[in-house]
Amino acid sequence: MLRFDILTLFPEMFDSPFNASLLKKARERELIDIRITDIRDFALNKHRTADDYPYGGGSGMVMKIEPIAGALESLDPPITEGGLVCLLTPQGEVFNQKTAREFAGESRIVLICGHYEGVDERVRDHLVHREISIGDFVLTGGELPAMVVVDAVSRLVSGVLGNEQSAEGDSFAVEQGLLEYPQYTRPAEFRGWTVPEVLLSGHHAEIEAWRRKEALKRTFLRRPDLLKKAHLTDEDRAFLELWLARPESK
Repeated sequence: MLRFDILTLFPEMFDSPFNASLLKKARERELIDIRITDIRDFALNKHRTADDYPYGGGSGMVMKIEPIAGALESLDPPITEGGLVCLLTPQGEVFNQKTAREFAGESRIVLICGHYEGVDERVRDHLVHREISIGDFVLTGGELPAMVVVDAVSRLVSGVLGNEQSAEGDSFAVEQGLLEYPQYTRPAEFRGWTVPEVLLSGHHAEIEAWRRKEALKRTFLRRPDLLKKAHLTDEDRAFLELWLARPESK
């Protein structure tokens, strides 16, 4: 079982996302364990104050170190017995599929949700192992990124997905640096819009070849930057050169 501990100022934000769909089923089957800790419970005054003005002046508020440290140290068993502690912050390393695979190999992950103008720098210096960002943009807090991390990592835990090949296929596509190929399901025709014949042929080798080419085309059209670091074969490059030479591709 993979355990997630989420330290947050707003525990109510997690009620719905973690009690629906695959994550709910994974929790019921005890494949993952998600525990929420309210940082305010460890504030040092009756007003449950978890933030204060920054030293040196400036706008906004900064999350205090004492409640965060108290919340972290309250975890049972203690985090000192093993586990990865991550601070969710726009300044962190960008979370991707490779990171998700790394996290899926852990037995316990602690996610600290930043807020306001950030956290006391001593949290970074002394309490966490890694800092994680889900992209180059700023959100109101780390709660939504925590949900993203839990979802992305959980689907890689054995048994969470009904079809294990789904995660493997998605991960392979991402790690190869390509967007996924087009997907279709029944009916084969709707309003005159038809499914490509190759997908109905039953010829698996031809289907795989078609999917690879479609992934290459889609990546070039939508995310050409990914092709610079994609794992391309000589056959892939030859296909792209031929496809790009066609007038209708321009």
